[in-house]
Amino acid sequence: MLLPNHISTQEIHLPLLEEKGIRLSIKRLDRVHDLVSGNKFYKLKYNLEEAKKSGFSSLLTFGGTFSNHIYATAAAARIEGFKSIGIIRGEETITLNPTLSFAKSEGMRLVFISREDYRKKAEDSFIEKLKEKFGVFYLIPEGGTNELAIKGTKEILGKEDKEITHIGCSVGTGGTFAGLAESIHSNQQLLGFSSLKGDFIHSEINHLLEENKIRPNGKYRIFDNYHFGGYGKSGTPLLDFIGWFHSQTRIPLDPIYTGKMMFGIFDLIKNDFFEKGSHILAIHSGGLQGIAGFNQRLGTSLPL
Repeated sequence: MLLPNHISTQEIHLPLLEEKGIRLSIKRLDRVHDLVSGNKFYKLKYNLEEAKKSGFSSLLTFGGTFSNHIYATAAAARIEGFKSIGIIRGEETITLNPTLSFAKSEGMRLVFISREDYRKKAEDSFIEKLKEKFGVFYLIPEGGTNELAIKGTKEILGKEDKEITHIGCSVGTGGTFAGLAESIHSNQQLLGFSSLKGDFIHSEINHLLEENKIRPNGKYRIFDNYHFGGYGKSGTPLLDFIGWFHSQTRIPLDPIYTGKMMFGIFDLIKNDFFEKGSHILAIHSGGLQGIAGFNQRLGTSLPL
């Protein structure tokens, strides 16, 4: 059974926050487990329990070449005694990047498929072909988001967070946002910062909430203007911000998810989105494993 480390919430103190009369704390999910980090711990928790209870010996999932989900699933599978198969979007390269190299070292079988085939990942006929090739497996969707993942992410907030006024989180597949939406109180507002380009994220999140019969007690809002060009994209302002934030707080942020969220939170603070006296809780959803590959690929030097 995956066991969490102690989760700390760290309040940060900066001149801007004092000037605006705002408190900002960070829930350090990046420290929840040494290998199965961040929101992935919560997304995988009940899926692994279900796979074990149902007698499966293999897990199969999907992800890109720098996927936090692939990294975490490979580690969790090895810890829990499962075989694992990762269906990877794109062509195989001679030298694996740090993410895939780690997944392989944890025993994950990596299978590379074309982007065209990858788009079929949710089709029943495609899943049946995978079963013919690999045998019986427990299927975990891309990003880990399903009903059991949301059951896990619902546990991110605790009693100690009841007085928080605003909760910020990154949004990818929406599983973490949905779990948080189910657990917020009437005095709280949940703010999601999409790492994906496009306003489709609003309808996707609404569909996810409806599908899982989630009716938040508090308010929620998705910001789709802090994506910096889309998933996996960045830019000098974002990278400079991540470097500055680390220099001030010693807290590393990844450029795919948490960096964009935190950039958005600070931009909103600067522009007086939050009332004086607000207390923001930013969910640090991990993703730090991807920094090494990001630095390798782009020649950057983001802090780990």
